[in-house]
Amino acid sequence: MTVLTGLDRLVRDDFAPLSGRRIGLLTNPSAVDRSLRSAYRLFAEAPNVTLAALFGPEHGFSGTAAEGAEVGHAIDARAGCPVYSLYGETLRPTADMLRDLDALVVDLQDIGARYYTYVWTVTHVLEAAGEHGVPVVMLDRPNPLGGAVVWGPLLERSHASLVGRFPVPVRHGLTIGELARLINALWNSAPAALDVIACEGWRRAMTWDGTGLPWVPPSPNMPQLSTLWHYPGSCLVEGTALSEGRGTALPFEIVGAPWIDADALADRLHAEGWGAPLGAGFRPHRFAPLAGKWAGEECQGVQVHILDRARWRPLEAWLGVIITIRAMYPDQFAWLPPSDPESVYHFDRLLGGPWMRKEIEAGVAAGQGAAAILGRFGAEWLDDARAFEGQRAPYLLYA
Repeated sequence: MTVLTGLDRLVRDDFAPLSGRRIGLLTNPSAVDRSLRSAYRLFAEAPNVTLAALFGPEHGFSGTAAEGAEVGHAIDARAGCPVYSLYGETLRPTADMLRDLDALVVDLQDIGARYYTYVWTVTHVLEAAGEHGVPVVMLDRPNPLGGAVVWGPLLERSHASLVGRFPVPVRHGLTIGELARLINALWNSAPAALDVIACEGWRRAMTWDGTGLPWVPPSPNMPQLSTLWHYPGSCLVEGTALSEGRGTALPFEIVGAPWIDADALADRLHAEGWGAPLGAGFRPHRFAPLAGKWAGEECQGVQVHILDRARWRPLEAWLGVIITIRAMYPDQFAWLPPSDPESVYHFDRLLGGPWMRKEIEAGVAAGQGAAAILGRFGAEWLDDARAFEGQRAPYLLYA
């Protein structure tokens, strides 16, 4: 079955839903049609719409900025319109940015994990658009991890940030358009007039490799599809002093530090035996990051391999690796500290609350392994997933 994105459908229909309108476009280079033509070029060259403004999320409109780097505003030479950054001095469009627009169009590729910032930038757009009366049109794209699996804890509102603003599980199983519909209805105090141009031919059980669509990395450290399958778990390494592989060819698929013995770590992970039921395998790995944590230093650790996609549980697999390293290297392991006394640990911000970090500390101190510590959360996360599945049901667009 041929899968079309919202952009593919819009192009097929000669931009008819937007004809004659002045458009603002929030996008980046990963938004392409089936022929690899970018949304930006297609809008800039469409004869029946006026591209009046461009907006960029994290990494910028060009998709080249490093993670967390603030991006400034600019002027686009081709379209002659402003390029507004929503990851710099402002996180949401201002009244001046929206004043002359008839609609704000969003075309961004999400990856299906709560930590990814693009959808949370979209929530700021929806709030600003609702307040200023600007309609929002979202060009939907498949969730590359599929729409069948919902898993992980819900975020606590006290830990809201741009890696999660509302009580959504780590794997939400929604497209970016579906998630926007849910958030706009449930948590936007000034709901925007939102229209989602849905994908055609996509089904919830379909992962990206079943769509036939070309894959373009949506951000600098999301280079290949295998990275996506690790990210719902491996992103948590960001909250520690361990390298998550940034600055290497395997970001979010490896972990390490200069003080780890790679062979000893892999042996310990295999000996404990909890990885195999999660579809995970571990290989000793040595690397020297060119950027990020431990840049220029030789690190040792492991590469986590997905041995069985059907059983793969990235959240538990990667939390287990973190727990094991914490137990093996108590004097060297560290959580990234809060940036100021009023802030929270980044690990807590990612996972959605402080409880897991505290459980890991208590469990390791009591001599418990990864299986024992993680086993306490299975029933709770299942309840969270079932509750969210009921909550999201009215906003689903696909069978």
